[in-house]
Amino acid sequence: MYQHYLPVNKVAQDAAMYDLLANYYKYLDPQKHMYYYQLHFMCMQQLCQMQQVNVRNSYESRSAWREPAKVRVLHVSPDAPKVDVFVNNEKSLENITYYQISPYLDVPAGSYKIDIYPAGQTTNPVLTQTIEVQSGRNYTIAAAGNLADLELVPVIDTTEIPRNKSKVRFWHLSPNAPAVDIAVKDGDVLFSNVSFGEDAEYLELPPGRVTLEVRLAGTKDVVLTIRDTNLKAGEAYTITAIGLVDGTPRLEALILQP
Repeated sequence: MYQHYLPVNKVAQDAAMYDLLANYYKYLDPQKHMYYYQLHFMCMQQLCQMQQVNVRNSYESRSAWREPAKVRVLHVSPDAPKVDVFVNNEKSLENITYYQISPYLDVPAGSYKIDIYPAGQTTNPVLTQTIEVQSGRNYTIAAAGNLADLELVPVIDTTEIPRNKSKVRFWHLSPNAPAVDIAVKDGDVLFSNVSFGEDAEYLELPPGRVTLEVRLAGTKDVVLTIRDTNLKAGEAYTITAIGLVDGTPRLEALILQP
């Protein structure tokens, strides 16, 4: 009867009107009685369908709202000491050192004030920053950059991986490295012109072993070779450039999963 859903109150009003007309013509005109009775019946069916949709949408909305976010922290600031991480003024992680990544923590969706202190201290944080996370998403939050310019860099981790493919992305977290391209050795460029703090979107790749090159953007100049990387079907990888060009700690690739 209705090609598009009308507001519930309009359908209910039509149902009531057709019910009155059906009753009015019940003994006066049986043909009109059946006509209006059928219209009334169709309206009632429409109301039932709308009620089912509303219940289902309400349930899905409540379920999504209740699902937590998952958050983990990665320390890749090359000159920062061990750190403690406070979330909304409560210590959540301690003694996180360079190259270390925490397990995922379940947290409700919302905004959080993140304070990072040198390990064991609770005054003069080296960084205070607010991060917002959404329900049902997984996040890796990197403490990146040199200590004087420390910042939190969040990325959303994939939770959808095809069974017969690998998913791969690149994340640039080397504070003194220029923009780079990532290419298969003797093959195609996978990610182009990625600068510090940026993450290239996931690509689906066939599984297998591959050697990757990190090149100065737009050139063939290789600054880092990632040899014999084993990409497995049904798994995701974040190839992360960390460290310093011509410095300590050295420039290298840290491969993260999920």
